[in-house]
Amino acid sequence: MYAEAASSPEGQVQRGTLSVVEVGELGLPTGRLVACDPFVYLGTGDAEPFTVEVSPGRYRVDAAVATLVDPQDRPGTRPHTRIAAARLVVRDTPAAAWELALIPGDDLAELDEDEIFGYGVDAGTGCFYDASVDGAFPGTEDEEGAVWDAMATVGHGPAVFMAEGEDGHTLAGFTSGWGDGCYPTWIGRDTAGEVVCFVTDFRVAPRDLDLPA
Repeated sequence: MYAEAASSPEGQVQRGTLSVVEVGELGLPTGRLVACDPFVYLGTGDAEPFTVEVSPGRYRVDAAVATLVDPQDRPGTRPHTRIAAARLVVRDTPAAAWELALIPGDDLAELDEDEIFGYGVDAGTGCFYDASVDGAFPGTEDEEGAVWDAMATVGHGPAVFMAEGEDGHTLAGFTSGWGDGCYPTWIGRDTAGEVVCFVTDFRVAPRDLDLPA
């Protein structure tokens, strides 16, 4: 997992609204969640699951869609949209505390104040899937197979999709904010310390803005 200073593209607008769309239901047969760019890392064995696990099961995935307007645009200019965050919901209770999701080998003590651990995106797309299903989507690296087929159905621009691989295994995908970069995933816990969600922040919304609960 990469460590990179947190920043937003210079000149990008921060004015807009957030709405939540459902991506679909993701199966986690082992409870070990992987987040990565599927078009680069799926099937390579290079994407590792987070160290924090959840009970095996099926969990809802949703995404926060930012609708943005540049204040300098002419009146009537059509706003554009970006996927601001993606969330795997473990339980529908509010998060009382947040921690950075880590993979084996990550050490928070190694980070400077303005750095984060996150996964690298080189094809403008992120995803969630269970660690056991990495081999269930053959052909992805050759630009074919279930993930490419699912992505093709949503057309151009910000998008979310579900892909079904071999033996019914699933993958939840989403375009990644401003595109390529390094994006952190956060773990939300309730007041009892139980995991309620995993959220990948695509660094579209301002840091001091709460994403939809």
